[in-house]
Amino acid sequence: MTPAQLSRTVLLTVRRAVEDDELCVAVPERVKVRTPPRPGCGDYATNVALLLARGEGDALGIAEILRRRLLRTPGIARVDIADPGFLNITLDAGSHAQLVRDVRSQGSRYGHGDALAGVSVPLGASGEVRAALVAHVVRGLVGAAGGVVVPGQGPVVRAVPVSGADLLRSLGPDAARWALLRPAGHDLPDLDPARLLSQREDNPLFRVQYAHARIRALMRNASQLGITVESEPGAGAEPGAEPGAESEPGAGAYGHPAEIGLLGLLADHPRIIEAAARHRAPDQLARHLVGVADAFFRFHDWFHDRFHDQFHDRFHDDCPALPSKDSSGPHKPSAVHRSRLALADATGAVLAGGLHLLGISAPEHL
Repeated sequence: MTPAQLSRTVLLTVRRAVEDDELCVAVPERVKVRTPPRPGCGDYATNVALLLARGEGDALGIAEILRRRLLRTPGIARVDIADPGFLNITLDAGSHAQLVRDVRSQGSRYGHGDALAGVSVPLGASGEVRAALVAHVVRGLVGAAGGVVVPGQGPVVRAVPVSGADLLRSLGPDAARWALLRPAGHDLPDLDPARLLSQREDNPLFRVQYAHARIRALMRNASQLGITVESEPGAGAEPGAEPGAESEPGAGAYGHPAEIGLLGLLADHPRIIEAAARHRAPDQLARHLVGVADAFFRFHDWFHDRFHDQFHDRFHDDCPALPSKDSSGPHKPSAVHRSRLALADATGAVLAGGLHLLGISAPEHL
């Protein structure tokens, strides 16, 4: 279940509660859900009860009515109420696994859809290099979200004091595009080659491209080990495993906080594409990709601890996607490894698709 789907589910829950005379409130046009700022607060949170109460009604009472109804919705495992009336929603393992399957089946086109169907986005031409690039990328974003571009004012962005040819000579196509697209329109881009071309942790473009290359290497390593990808929750024990192994927490499911955080960002990808298109703001997509890359490295628990170690292929972390080995030899791959490998593969698809929309390469090696 994506954030957009959950938003619609919560809105429908409010509408049905009103129709059944259980609530006497004005049904809003939209309901927003977001990823909670702290672990342990569910997968998503919404303040809809507070908005419906509007400071005068019983927000906690409204939240309790919605909580009971939401618990009957397939795909929702748990709903908790937090003061002064927030609803913290936890999806079941099947929803997480279905998201991973959806991303992997759609590949780099995951997030494309019809969210802007029937919407016209005004866009004009410009001769200034940054405005022209932003307009070109926005045109692609609008198409990916199912909208239509119509003549209008060009993107309002701060111009840069160099030509496109000079940027390409000093930065190359990827870094040049990133430099112009990553900052918000009102911010002046940083065009320093020393920072934009640096292959270090403090370079966001490098982190995004390196995350994609790392994932592709992970998939190649898995293939060489003969490990198949699995995104089914509760896939059960491996042949020959000890009795009870199938009930091991997390076997074939996603429950680690780093996994949940990454899944939330993948689920939010379609909304980000829509917002970047609607607001003519490719910087929203660029920042989202940085967040996805950083969440992947937290999930893998590899980048932070071993970035300085010449990028050795080691997989000793909180959420290993590949089995490790000890003196007795390599460990047998389990449902946990296969499901985490599927999540890594889905992350690679989101990074590749997002970079493609920005016109930036998604390298297989780096």
